[in-house]
Amino acid sequence: MGDSASSTRVSVHNSLGGGSGKSLSLHIVSRNRDSSSLALDSMDNLRRIADLLLWRNRTGAVIVLVSSTVFWFLFERAGYNLLSFVSNVLLLLVAILFLWAKSASLLNRPLPPVPNMEIPEEFAVKAADDIRVWINRVLSIASDITIARNPIRLLQVSLVLWAISYVGTFINSLTLVYIGILLSLSVPLVYEKYQDHIDDKLNSTSKVIRSISMKIPMMPLSKEKKYQ
Repeated sequence: MGDSASSTRVSVHNSLGGGSGKSLSLHIVSRNRDSSSLALDSMDNLRRIADLLLWRNRTGAVIVLVSSTVFWFLFERAGYNLLSFVSNVLLLLVAILFLWAKSASLLNRPLPPVPNMEIPEEFAVKAADDIRVWINRVLSIASDITIARNPIRLLQVSLVLWAISYVGTFINSLTLVYIGILLSLSVPLVYEKYQDHIDDKLNSTSKVIRSISMKIPMMPLSKEKKYQ
């Protein structure tokens, strides 16, 4: 029983989008070149995110952790204002680039390596497609609650919204984002290490929730039968 469950278990890296991508390559052979490149780029980005969250890319994970900690300390503890901080950093950057370019023209030195300052069309299409996917997912959840009348989905959304509202009364949004980053860098790693034990607990909890939710719509029917 345990062997069959472990054999059919999907790894955390694959569930986060860090699969090998072979099935995707076979699936998009018949598509045109543009959609194929966009799908491959999306899979590559998901693989990078999965490597980052599971600390397989240790350098990137450390950079995200340290930079988020520094930003949280500056704006939450040191009292810096976000707008003034960004303005000062941009002002310093523009001044450095201007002096660099001016001195380079006078001393016959190469200009600063500034990238091409325009948004590629592929990046805009990919960003719009990702936003569309998230909006459709939210609308699908709303449809499950309002049209399909799914009590389990309603319970899940209600618990999440209540938890966010309850936590928001104690901490501000910046600290909440920082806690989210810390959880994103720790929860997938812990779950990958103790996946079997956590799955057993989640399955038992899911069975209890389903048994309770199945009794909720049956209660009015039993009362009607008594009156009849």
